[in-house]
Amino acid sequence: MLIVGERINATNKRIAQAIQEKDADFIRKEAMAQAEAGADYIDVNAAPFREKEIEYLEWLFTILQEVSSKPLSIDTPDQKAAAAALKWHKGKAMINSITGEKEILSAFLPLLKEYKCNVVALCQDDSGIPTTLPDKLRVANQIIESLVGEGIELNNIYIDPLVQPISTDFKSALITLDTIEEIMSRHPGVHTICGISNVSFGLPSRRQINRNFTVLALQKGLDAAIIDPCDRELMANIITTNMLLGKDEYCANYLLAYRSGKV
Repeated sequence: MLIVGERINATNKRIAQAIQEKDADFIRKEAMAQAEAGADYIDVNAAPFREKEIEYLEWLFTILQEVSSKPLSIDTPDQKAAAAALKWHKGKAMINSITGEKEILSAFLPLLKEYKCNVVALCQDDSGIPTTLPDKLRVANQIIESLVGEGIELNNIYIDPLVQPISTDFKSALITLDTIEEIMSRHPGVHTICGISNVSFGLPSRRQINRNFTVLALQKGLDAAIIDPCDRELMANIITTNMLLGKDEYCANYLLAYRSGKV
C-alpha cells in the first residue's frame, strides 16, 4: 500500500507557523519522522498562503529534498504553483489533486503529460461533489476516461472517492467503501486513494475511527492512503491487514515490521 504522509500541511497551525518563521529544523523533523515511519510520499501543502505559496513551496522543497530521498506530493489547487514545484522536484512527483471539473482538467493536463507524474483525482466535477454511489462512479469513470484518452497511464492515476465526515452523513463511509470496490473492479490498473482523516471530522477519538475505516477500505481494495504515518497503531493495522488479505507473501513484511518494533 502506498502511504502519503499528511503532516506538512499549512492548514495545521503549528506547520503554518514553522513555514512563516522559516523554521527549517521543525520541518526537517516532521519529514524525517514520516519517512522513518513508512511514508512513501511526503505531502507538502502551502496553499493557505496563496500569494506566497510558490515562495514557500520552493523553500520547503529545498529543505525536504536535502533531508530525505522520499518523493513529494504537491498538494495545491493552483496550476502555477504545481508547475513551479514540478521543476524543483527530483524523481517522480505526485500532484494532489485535480478534479473532473473541465477548467481544472485542462489546466493540469499539460503538466501530467510533461512530467508523467502520479496524480490524485478527486471525485468531483462541475456539478459538485457527488454523494451517491452511482454519481461517484459516474464522475470517477469520466475522469479515468478523460485522462487515459489524453495519454495518461492508468498506473499514474489515483482516484479519491472523497469520503465525507460521518458526523454529517452517517452513510458516507459505507458509500465510499462501495465506490472503492467498484472502481478497483471496473478499472484494473488504476489506483484508489483516500484522505482517511476526513471520515472522522467533528467526532471524538478520531484516530480510532480512522484506524477502523482504513482496515475496511483495505478490504475493499484501497491501495493508497493519505494519513499520518506516525500513528503507529494505524500503520500496524495496515501491515497486519495486508498480510491477512494475502498481500504479504510468506508474511515477510509483517515479520520485518515485528522485528523492527513497528508491530
